[in-house]
Amino acid sequence: MECTVSWTGATGARSRMGFIAETGSGHVVTMDGAPDAAKPENGGQNLAARPMELLLAGTGGCTAYDVVLILKRGRHDVRGCSVKLTSERAETEPKVFTRINMHFTVTGHAIPESAVARAIALSHEKYCSASIMLGKTAQITTSFEVVQA
Repeated sequence: MECTVSWTGATGARSRMGFIAETGSGHVVTMDGAPDAAKPENGGQNLAARPMELLLAGTGGCTAYDVVLILKRGRHDVRGCSVKLTSERAETEPKVFTRINMHFTVTGHAIPESAVARAIALSHEKYCSASIMLGKTAQITTSFEVVQA
């Protein structure tokens, strides 16, 4: 797996903190920093997601992928899956994630709650590389609801 991240550079009199990531699979993702009135040279223009937001989103994608795949392999009628991630970060550098909660909403027909709980557990204990890595610095909790289609 590979990825190239490039700074979009200075434009005009003001330096910008935008970046473009080109993934090995041929996709492009933009990133930007938050504006900083006190230190304009450090701030972005709020034109794209923050890098740490993308890390959190990638983790959500990784675990949701696992949950759907595990449920489908169990021959469950999955019609939808979303995961809302909320997090806290350390106040000092490095500002790692210290707490992450993942709330899954799984939609389908007659999916037992036990199957969803098992799929989430398998993802977090065995398959989701992203959440397993983040679990080294963050306390990760999960919750879920099953919505009948």
